[in-house]
Amino acid sequence: MEIFKKYLKNQTSITDEQFALLTLELKTKKVARGETLLVANTRTKLIYFVCKGLLRSYTLDRNGKEHIIQFAPEASLIGDRNSVCFDEPAQFYVDAVEDSEVVFINKKFMDLAPGICEDFSTYNTLRLNDSLRHIQGRLSLLLGATAEERYLNFIDQHPGLSLRVSQIMIASYLGITPESLSRVRRKLAKK
Repeated sequence: MEIFKKYLKNQTSITDEQFALLTLELKTKKVARGETLLVANTRTKLIYFVCKGLLRSYTLDRNGKEHIIQFAPEASLIGDRNSVCFDEPAQFYVDAVEDSEVVFINKKFMDLAPGICEDFSTYNTLRLNDSLRHIQGRLSLLLGATAEERYLNFIDQHPGLSLRVSQIMIASYLGITPESLSRVRRKLAKK
């Protein structure tokens, strides 16, 4: 909980007293590698903050193939806002790539925080806009960039993450096959 409080204090003007008022809406949990936090087509009121470890969100196609949408390392938020905000079935699965420590943030926290901390709404709007910017950038790369360009962007945007996740997961995130990723890596190693 202290890691999440420190994160919020760096992002907003929240005080210890204000945070204490909101902690009733928060829970922490140790999550084992491979443990699923959210299943697609279920409803949730939770967003997850990663204190330690690594989570991911993904979809499954008709053939059961995973398509990774997001990785969430330490000090990251992950969830399915479609379900949290609009009470619709989740589009994504969320699970732990590594043993993790996670803060579970419920919708009530998100609803109460702006009334308790003056600039929480501004912070939340900035986070949403940053997420939208990231999604637009990813979409642009998926539609128009080469596999090499996508991989180089991944390395640039997520330094060190390639050492924490499998080649299969990176390929899924990039929208290419593991074999294509191997070719890209070999080509880059020769340069």
